Amino acid sequence: MAASSFSAISFRSFSLNNQTRPSLSLPLPTTFTLHRHSPSTLSTSFLPPTPLIRSHPTPIFASAGGGGGEHGSGHTGGGGGGDHHGGADDRDRNREEALLVLAEAGRPLEKLPADLAAAIQAGRVPGSIVKRFLELEKSALFRWLLNFGGFKERLLADDLFLAKVAMECGVGIFTKTAAELEKRKQNFSKELDFVCADVIMAIVADFMLVWLPAPTVSLRPAPAVSAGLIAKFFYGCPENAFQVALAGTSYTLIQRIGAIVRNGAKLFAVGTSASLIGTGVTNALINARKVVDKSFAAEAEDIPIFATSVAYGVYMSVSSNLRYQILAGIIEQRILEPLLHHQKLMLSVFCFVVRTGNTFLGSLLWVDYARWIGVQRSRE
Repeated sequence: MAASSFSAISFRSFSLNNQTRPSLSLPLPTTFTLHRHSPSTLSTSFLPPTPLIRSHPTPIFASAGGGGGEHGSGHTGGGGGGDHHGGADDRDRNREEALLVLAEAGRPLEKLPADLAAAIQAGRVPGSIVKRFLELEKSALFRWLLNFGGFKERLLADDLFLAKVAMECGVGIFTKTAAELEKRKQNFSKELDFVCADVIMAIVADFMLVWLPAPTVSLRPAPAVSAGLIAKFFYGCPENAFQVALAGTSYTLIQRIGAIVRNGAKLFAVGTSASLIGTGVTNALINARKVVDKSFAAEAEDIPIFATSVAYGVYMSVSSNLRYQILAGIIEQRILEPLLHHQKLMLSVFCFVVRTGNTFLGSLLWVDYARWIGVQRSRE
């Protein structure tokens, strides 16, 4: 590949002078030709002396992969990657890098998953992503998860994604219970039914709060020509509004806003469903306790299922959506990852601290919000 590229670059720089522009004529008795398909073969042919001119080599432009995409390639479309020249050069470079990584690893393109192979051929995936895929495959767990498209796109963008899921779900129950205790103080035991409902809702939703706003490497095929305008628009939107765009890809401001709207709609559905489950279970526990403890029946009351579920859906689509988009796209990917890229343990520790604090803050905000709109009342 290197010899082939040398051949291409060398002969772009020289061309036969059939033009009227000024040139430097050099009488050469012999013309040397370097064959592209056999780099080691050098042949000669006796031709009449021909003047050669030197032309400027073709410049290569690259968009800054860490700049969010808007400033690098100048693309304003559906995240497909750059303008006609800059984006094409970025995709060519991505393809060459990816194929070089595969060649060094002795891995043929045909042995990769179909979606990843297609993305490499289209120049949408740089060599660093291919290298991460090959590293993840060394683990039996990651190799199994890479069979699922959603996990594959997220693990390729962030190799700590699974650790962040474990952090979020593992500490969720403790931080949310602590936040409930901090907010309700001496009323904690009296409002235990509310506490149970909040914790159950939070645990059900924790996984989705990590999943939906997580940055991804898009491997999805382009939508069909017959697809609607809305489907085509959201196809070009990133999963995280603040995520870094890969070289050859860019996102407009409208597409980044679209990511917030799309995830907000999904989180509304997740929050409402989680709340229906949580409040339903809590009401069942309250009624069971009323049967056993007659004194509890006077002070306990059923939680309004529908109102609480809708309220929690709105809270997830607005507060949780924005907080987790900022956490994953700005704090983790744009700040912590560049600073601690080669110190995975420290990076994991900082992510753990930040996510724990964010979970605790979310619990405090939910209690205030629920009381403010009237779905929960303080019991004195």
